[in-house]
Amino acid sequence: MLRRIVGIETEFGITSVGGEGARSLGADEIARYLFRPVVERWRSSNVFLENGSRLYLDVGSHPEYATAECDGLRQLVAHDRAGERIVDDLGLCAEQSLAAEGIDANVYLFKNNTDTVGNSYGCHENYLLDRATQVRSIGTTLLPFLVSRQLYCGAGKILPGTPPGLGLDQAPGPTFCFSQRAEHMWDGVSSATTRSRPLINTRDEPHADSTRFRRMHVIVGDSNMIETTTLLKIATTRLVLEMLEAGVELRPMAVAHPVRAIREISRDLTGTRPVTMTDGTTMNALEIQREFLAAVHRYLDTGGWERDDRVVVNQCVALWERVLDAVESGDHDSIAADIDWAAKLRLIRQVQDRTGVDLDHPRLAQIDLTYHDIRPGRGLHSVLERRGLVSRVVDDAEVEHARAVAPETTRAALRGRFITAAREAGRDHTVDWVHLKVTDGALPTVALTDPFADEDPRVDDLISALGR
Repeated sequence: MLRRIVGIETEFGITSVGGEGARSLGADEIARYLFRPVVERWRSSNVFLENGSRLYLDVGSHPEYATAECDGLRQLVAHDRAGERIVDDLGLCAEQSLAAEGIDANVYLFKNNTDTVGNSYGCHENYLLDRATQVRSIGTTLLPFLVSRQLYCGAGKILPGTPPGLGLDQAPGPTFCFSQRAEHMWDGVSSATTRSRPLINTRDEPHADSTRFRRMHVIVGDSNMIETTTLLKIATTRLVLEMLEAGVELRPMAVAHPVRAIREISRDLTGTRPVTMTDGTTMNALEIQREFLAAVHRYLDTGGWERDDRVVVNQCVALWERVLDAVESGDHDSIAADIDWAAKLRLIRQVQDRTGVDLDHPRLAQIDLTYHDIRPGRGLHSVLERRGLVSRVVDDAEVEHARAVAPETTRAALRGRFITAAREAGRDHTVDWVHLKVTDGALPTVALTDPFADEDPRVDDLISALGR
């Protein structure tokens, strides 16, 4: 499947800080203010927007934004960034509502994966697969890739000492690690999502024609701020999937204990800590990633096919190799413009060099958190971006377009057209990933079972009938 539908679901952390003497607001109360304009407009806190995306309030008072179906890498990056701006707009509206009621409070939304009391919330990736592809069968091969890809797609985190369990070495003090999510995964491949948090979720929920498609749900990734990190996370995973589907031979690599391995790799910035394989041998994260990188090079060199985003893919493969070289050499600053954990680590080291504080200092904890603040001009990532210190994949105009317009090359275009037309006609409607329905039942429900189809005469007829 060289043309592949991909989407990203992001759960945002939420809190507020009040002025002196102001009462404290809980996350659930902030969330109610946050989603007040959504409920007023749609009478629900679970809605699909004109750009084809889904916006809703998830368990634990976490705003969640799921991009529309995308089949291009740049397209997906633009729609992921559009989600940040849509959610931040809700934060601004919430602050105005609070102020109108005499409540002095600033709303903070974080695109990260952990809070201060140890809870974790996710960034999930969805990859459309052919029905013939068995998720469990490719899972054994994918697991070593997923546990080691944090070398380039981790968001970085100050870990306050190594917690007990899993037989890991106990660290006496805080350490900087690659990934925020690694400490919260408890299974390799499973149908559960919250109870055991597997790296790969096997629940058979394709949101499409189940005789043709299945969906691979990856819940192990960190939420990323730098566009090139997001691009690299998706591009490398998509390439590995294509390669496996094409039958490219790989050196046998099966991790004996994936959960232990992902934690061990996260805590070792050298990428050289040995990970035990099922055959009794050991490999480190760099070795695992270089095996996959070499196989992808062989796959791309076979030729015989063309793709619209081949230039972007080549750039991603070059960055992939450059990041592995930087981890191996220890020259982390050389990738600080492209990779989240390296950008955050550089900020932390700059403060340490000036002040001499240890990793457990509150000022560094603030940097760790504020890096993920999505408010332009307030979040550290946005400050770096404004100063040209981190890389971009798309420009602001593309992000603004993605806020309003659904991807034009997938079924999201049909969903976006219907939602826009129903709103303009004043017709109540119900939408999910597959179905378009007018609530009063006066018109037939249309099921969009092919995620690749961006044209459908049934949708044209439905939209035409809306204004009658």
